[in-house]
Amino acid sequence: MSDTAAPTLHEKKPFYAHLYFQVLTAIVLGAVIGHFWPEFGKSLKPLGDAFIKLVKMVIAPVIFLTIVTGIAGMRDLGKVGRVAAKAFAYFLVFSTLALILGLIVANVVQPGRGLNIDPSTLNAGAVAQYSSAAHETTIQGFLMGIIPDTVVSAFSTGNILQVLFVSILFGVALALIGDVGKPVLSFLESISAAFFKLVAILMKAAPVGAFGAFAFTIGAYGIGSIANLAALVATFYLTAILFVVGILGLVGIANGFNVLKLIRYLKEELLLVLGTSSSEAALPSLLEKMERAGAAKSVVGLVVPTGYSFNLDGTNIYMTMAALFIAQALGIHLSLEQQILLLLVAMLSSKGAAGITGAGFITLAATLAVVPSVPIAGMALILGVDRFMSECRALTNFIGNAVATLVVARWENQLDRDALKAALDGHPQPLAAQPDPAAGPGDDALVTAD
Repeated sequence: MSDTAAPTLHEKKPFYAHLYFQVLTAIVLGAVIGHFWPEFGKSLKPLGDAFIKLVKMVIAPVIFLTIVTGIAGMRDLGKVGRVAAKAFAYFLVFSTLALILGLIVANVVQPGRGLNIDPSTLNAGAVAQYSSAAHETTIQGFLMGIIPDTVVSAFSTGNILQVLFVSILFGVALALIGDVGKPVLSFLESISAAFFKLVAILMKAAPVGAFGAFAFTIGAYGIGSIANLAALVATFYLTAILFVVGILGLVGIANGFNVLKLIRYLKEELLLVLGTSSSEAALPSLLEKMERAGAAKSVVGLVVPTGYSFNLDGTNIYMTMAALFIAQALGIHLSLEQQILLLLVAMLSSKGAAGITGAGFITLAATLAVVPSVPIAGMALILGVDRFMSECRALTNFIGNAVATLVVARWENQLDRDALKAALDGHPQPLAAQPDPAAGPGDDALVTAD
């Protein structure tokens, strides 16, 4: 990239031209429409659905291209295994911390205490589909589900785990054939640049998608629907904030960055997640922004997509808190042994439902199934506010994955501190100016996605 291109990167734009302002405005307008004209708000649902479909359309190829070019560019396959091992160690520790935090806060605050709901009044049919899906979800089925029927079907089904599986295998194969694979790698890097430009084009429609999705949410469920369960919703949000600012904040300090600055850096993506209740809507942008923040492309390609399936901090907080809320609301006392059992099962079930639509509710059903004294039908109590909590789950998951990426990159000495500081201070560098720290000497590791 020529020196003349640098000034345009930091060129001041009017506030209304920034994506975060446009998305925030769209969310506010959507809330107004949904509140005052609920039927019209519900009719706008296709706008949100269409935008999420547009983004999901490019998720599989973006993940494939990022992982393959990252692994093939590393040359040293030992680094690939090391990055994966460190990522999974991080996921296990902090997913467990999230579960424990949810358990502790639910026991201290007791948001369901005093509701005294009669279990016989519960509508079991409302949650039948989730309990059925939980029953069908097994460890064997989960592992077999990672392997696609064909290489192409991994992309057509939209299953992130299958795309990860194919991408890692192909990246390793490309690295093993050495110089013979260089033309293929160069070709894939060019396609990658085109796909990231396509993502930038699609993001122009983000305000429209956020407007439609939020108008539908407020129109269909209404702000008033959370009144009766305000204690649960408030407790969940406060616990998520405590996890992000407290636990992840300390992790950031220990690794040389400020999590609040990271949140500011990712504000456009976070507002998009808030508006659409889907962290997948911002996945392609997160991949690019983590590279801009100085994390090696090879690390970003492995940690971010894997984290979307295995590093679900917000979902884990929700599961333990929701399980205890239901028990409290029904007047059911759970012993310490039963709560520890819930915790252990939640650790497994949260991984078993990775990549499954409605995973939060499905894993909750699977977790409740191990405590017969708490009826799965109790999930009907929180069905009405689940949509409002799903936004917080998605936001917490998203921030957790961004933090994980920077931490693993630092552990691997593949984090450009200067680029990270510039990004968090509001001056991210162009990708073309950043070499991949994981690339060996003499490798042409410049990323040209900008």
